[in-house]
Amino acid sequence: MALWGGRFSTQADKELSEFSESISFDKRLYKYDIMGSKAHSTMLAEQGIIPQKTADAIGIELDKIEKAIDEGDFTFCAELEDIHMHIESALIEKLGDEGARVHSARSRNDQVALDIRLYLRDIVAEIAEMIRDFQRALVEQADSNGDAILPGFTHLQHAQPVLFGHHLLAYVEMFDRDIERLNDCAKRINVMPLGSGALAGSTLKINRETVCKSLNFSRVTRNSMDAVADRDFAIELISDLAIFAMHVSRLSEDIILWCSQEFNFIELDDAFCTGSSLMPQKKNPDIAELSRGKTARVYGALTTILTLCKGLPLTYNRDMQEDKEPLFDAIDTVKKILRLYPSMVATMNIKRDNMLNAASDPALMATDLAEKLVEMDMPFRTAHHRVGSFVKWCKDNNKALNATTLKEMQETIPEATAEFLELFSPESSVAKREITGATGPKEVAKQIAFWKQQLA
Repeated sequence: MALWGGRFSTQADKELSEFSESISFDKRLYKYDIMGSKAHSTMLAEQGIIPQKTADAIGIELDKIEKAIDEGDFTFCAELEDIHMHIESALIEKLGDEGARVHSARSRNDQVALDIRLYLRDIVAEIAEMIRDFQRALVEQADSNGDAILPGFTHLQHAQPVLFGHHLLAYVEMFDRDIERLNDCAKRINVMPLGSGALAGSTLKINRETVCKSLNFSRVTRNSMDAVADRDFAIELISDLAIFAMHVSRLSEDIILWCSQEFNFIELDDAFCTGSSLMPQKKNPDIAELSRGKTARVYGALTTILTLCKGLPLTYNRDMQEDKEPLFDAIDTVKKILRLYPSMVATMNIKRDNMLNAASDPALMATDLAEKLVEMDMPFRTAHHRVGSFVKWCKDNNKALNATTLKEMQETIPEATAEFLELFSPESSVAKREITGATGPKEVAKQIAFWKQQLA
């Protein structure tokens, strides 16, 4: 009979056991369940609710159970439903009624809320550090090849020349916001729900603050009903992971384009690519493509848990068991991306000449002409119109912008001087952009130095 089976006269149907089990996925919480049980039993003894010798025996036996699970010497079965029942049953099997005392003044409702929060507290710190490694790989690549010039794009059309390092640092900024979001989410994860019971607390005189302190939480939950019903912290974390995955997907799209024959700006190391089963010549950027695809998977996890929680009345409902699989899957997916992507970025081969050739289209410096006119005290909209007319004249006459004579340029830009003919160099264009946050070489070097110090 299950540990909750006193009210029942028959065993649960076998298919019900298989349908309702969660041990197949929540067993990863075992260390946290044991950690919480040890803190709880210690508090129970301090409050005189159970004997000290019982708490000591429980602590010793929980350590043995943890060691057995660590070593793969522990049997899991669907009939015991979840990790909480497995550990408590093992405890009772060894200690009898004394082991059964561990569940005094708690419910699986507040127990699972505790376990998930303990687990996510570690996961957030782990993922944040993995993203730091990703940032380091981008900064290292920017430091090595950051002075390469390539076309920046708007609307997927060549727009203006930028430094390769500037482009990579844009993702460093995105990932830094991701880390900020994770760290902020950690504040709401780090709240201690144990002692809320099933929903109304306990008549036993427990000390929740003692458990809170021993488990290094920032505070205890203030409302027992909210404590067992709350999954906002999990939703928030998956949302943060979805935003991170979106950023990775955008980088993936850039890399996939840069690898194509049409762009040919970079080549990925063979270790991070695959071939075609049919076409011998193919070298496919699979990590980037799969990361772009797995972003949809993280989005799916977020949609699942939002939909799961949207219609639940207070307090705990068994539906909430379904929170773990999307949560765990989002975490696992992001960690898989983070184990591979930094090394792929670090080993990219940069094709500087191809980048520069693409950035040397004189049309990319059209804005430089307009801003030169602004320096001569012309209103920008007038300057924009003048240069637009010049671009049209060149198109109509099948001439590149830098192939015109000064006299031809003056047909549409009367104010043009010989200096205007020297504005079509991509090197010169980026060199003039030395304002904070722009793509000028000195500014990009300053940003690289800033990030190297931040990430040291």
